[in-house]
Amino acid sequence: MKRTVHCDDAIEWLTNSPVLEGCSLVASMPDISEFPKFTLTEWKEWFISTAKLILSKTPDEGVCFFYQSDIKHENVWVDKAYLVQKAAEELGVELLWHKVVCRFPAGTITFGRPAYSHMLCFSKKLRPDLAKSTADVLPDIGDKTWERGMGLEACQVIAKFVATQTQTKTLVHPFCGEGGMLAVASSHGLDTIGIERSPKRAEKARRMQISADGKEWVLTDA
Repeated sequence: MKRTVHCDDAIEWLTNSPVLEGCSLVASMPDISEFPKFTLTEWKEWFISTAKLILSKTPDEGVCFFYQSDIKHENVWVDKAYLVQKAAEELGVELLWHKVVCRFPAGTITFGRPAYSHMLCFSKKLRPDLAKSTADVLPDIGDKTWERGMGLEACQVIAKFVATQTQTKTLVHPFCGEGGMLAVASSHGLDTIGIERSPKRAEKARRMQISADGKEWVLTDA
């Protein structure tokens, strides 16, 4: 499968792109810790506008996923799923499903970030086949390529949905990090496009693969 990774600013790349026909999109957008000069209000405005940009580049026949973990900022809970849904509502894009992905076993006490992540799927026109529904709660995130990466099991759910319930053949991943999602999508027969600002992570994203049994990451030689 063809993989292209652009070492570029994801927002600039998307802004300069037309609607990505034949594609579905997935994003895990950075939180306020990566914007030290932003107030919470400024970061929320950035987050919502970026979500709207990503949704606006998704074609009618495609789907758009957001994989986000909430945070506490100065002891105030920030619900990223709410912010994403606010962006989608402003654009008139419908929520197809909202899954919860366990980052730690149920009952675990965590600080700063919750023990789960949100996985949301949106589309303008596509409606899923309810006979192919999957679990609303994933008990295990799966192995990650790095601390902020998407877990292997979460990536499998997204890639399988695109491959089996849409007509799109390419998965576009702004803020792709080390490319775990790209590797899983490739294993499901999808072409992939990643956008990552960090040269080091972009290079790993070009080389990241998964093992034949689909259970672990493999970083190929440059």
